[in-house]
Amino acid sequence: MQLLRHWSPGHIVGVFTDIDDTLTTEGAITSDALQALADLKLAGLHVVPITGRPVGWSEPFAQSWPVDAIVAENGAVGLQHSATQGLRKLYQQDARTRQANFTRMQAVLDQIEKEVTGARRSQDSTGRETDIAIDHSEFTHLPQHAIDEVVRVMQGAGMTATVSSIHINGWFGTHSKLTGARWIVRKLWGRDLDTEIDRWVYVGDSTNDQVMFEHFPHSVGVANIRRFEALLTHPPRYITPSERGAGFAEMTRHLLTKPS
Repeated sequence: MQLLRHWSPGHIVGVFTDIDDTLTTEGAITSDALQALADLKLAGLHVVPITGRPVGWSEPFAQSWPVDAIVAENGAVGLQHSATQGLRKLYQQDARTRQANFTRMQAVLDQIEKEVTGARRSQDSTGRETDIAIDHSEFTHLPQHAIDEVVRVMQGAGMTATVSSIHINGWFGTHSKLTGARWIVRKLWGRDLDTEIDRWVYVGDSTNDQVMFEHFPHSVGVANIRRFEALLTHPPRYITPSERGAGFAEMTRHLLTKPS
């Protein structure tokens, strides 16, 4: 991971960013990170937070933050708000698939809580439509061996499983943050992300951001990514001096002031 000052962004058209511990600090977005989002939009860039958080949790932020959309539940659902149309929900899976998967996921969630000592569903679980989440660091602390066991149970049930800075997420389907990014760029702007990926930035903080770090030439980790450094097969290419929202603000200042 090179220091942020060595990054030469070139001509960037948009920014994808994680939310928890990337935009937020102690669970809330800070004023400098919120201003950074506004500055990116003012500069004419597309801005799309992409998160493992649920639809219900993400809705108020899709309506109030200066962003084009929020992609929630690790790529499964898009939320877009406009003054004329209000809030729109966009899904990668059809309604029948979502309902069938939801029933199966609840059974896995019950199994995890029964079999893994200390495992508890996340407090935002009621807002989830396409995945499940076990809390490991937000309100409950799970040791690494328990986190690993939760992942094993999810994968044993045929689910995709990822670990964020606060939750262990599991879902049925092939979507991910990367496929969600490709999908939302095509859905909203009719463009192919892969052909212009060198004009987009991804910012994150955790192991569940690795697929994005791997594919985006312009990938930036906020400084708290260092606590996961030993677990990263694909680290970000650059790292900010500061952690969390302050780091995101540093990334934005560098991006908007560095000559093309």
